Amino acid sequence: MILCIVLFSSYTNIETLEMDDVVTALKSGNASQLSKYFDSRVDIGLPDKSDNYSRTQAEMVVKDFFISNGVRTFDLKYKSEQNGTNYCIGTLQTRNGNYRTTIFMKQKGDKQYLQDLNFQKAD
Repeated sequence: MILCIVLFSSYTNIETLEMDDVVTALKSGNASQLSKYFDSRVDIGLPDKSDNYSRTQAEMVVKDFFISNGVRTFDLKYKSEQNGTNYCIGTLQTRNGNYRTTIFMKQKGDKQYLQDLNFQKAD
């Protein structure tokens, strides 16, 4: 029973650490660091376009978005972990305004992969 508790707690910690790394990458506007968690295909939603991209394409799209908007920081508002999935909502603060940001990650094997990243212009 103790082994099960230890295994479960380490599994949860891995999920939390990976989401924390994603949040850190968003705070610094680091697309390269963020892309380490991209799945092989990633849904990216931007105010002017949305599509499903390969990992490499998604990194370029997010990098362009970060550069053109000048990321200042990311403020995490809500986070949920359940059954191998992580979901969070926050505000990406940029020099061009704020973006409501949603992130969806899913467990595959022993790693969490970012599958959906959406930026909506906040009022």
